[in-house]
Amino acid sequence: MRHAQWEQFERAVSTPLPIGTRGTESVPRFGRVTVSGKLDAGRQILLDNRVQDGVAGYDVLTPLELASHRLLLIDRGWVPFAGVRSRLPNIAVDAPAFVTVTGRIDNLPVAGLAMGHAPPVLTDPWPKVTSFPTAEELEAAYGRPIERRLLLLDPDQPYGYLRRWEPPGIPPQRHWAYAYQWWSFAILAAVLWFYMALR
Repeated sequence: MRHAQWEQFERAVSTPLPIGTRGTESVPRFGRVTVSGKLDAGRQILLDNRVQDGVAGYDVLTPLELASHRLLLIDRGWVPFAGVRSRLPNIAVDAPAFVTVTGRIDNLPVAGLAMGHAPPVLTDPWPKVTSFPTAEELEAAYGRPIERRLLLLDPDQPYGYLRRWEPPGIPPQRHWAYAYQWWSFAILAAVLWFYMALR
């Protein structure tokens, strides 16, 4: 499963396709697209429990209003935790009224066993802090339909923060390294056993 996801990520077309009026569910996962619309900087989401290089922080989700009037959440990347919950990072967007951005289509992140799920609190001010919300919870927060998937903003695009996109899970190369390591241990144990048996 993980190996297939990494292959799908690496096979995604290098030339982005214009998404037009199609929904994101018509695009293969990790497919690169170009999309246009209006960024809503006043109603952003801070996705909690995101870690980069051992440092806690948030992923910044900014809604883009499409021609269909649905909202597409743009993951603009990672920002570090400010140290106290009462002080949120500055995620203001200095962008024109109408923008065209490029990125990869991905599913909304899902909580792992060690992570908590916390929907956005409707009465909280914007930006809202949440952990692994569902599409239905996000629609409740925005009060309008949203696309069921999001766009991972390409690293070379403006308006973003730290972006190191890769499929979920451990890279296949690391699985092979673990396998070689354990096979080496097994062979070494067999050689030692044979040596001790001869003695």
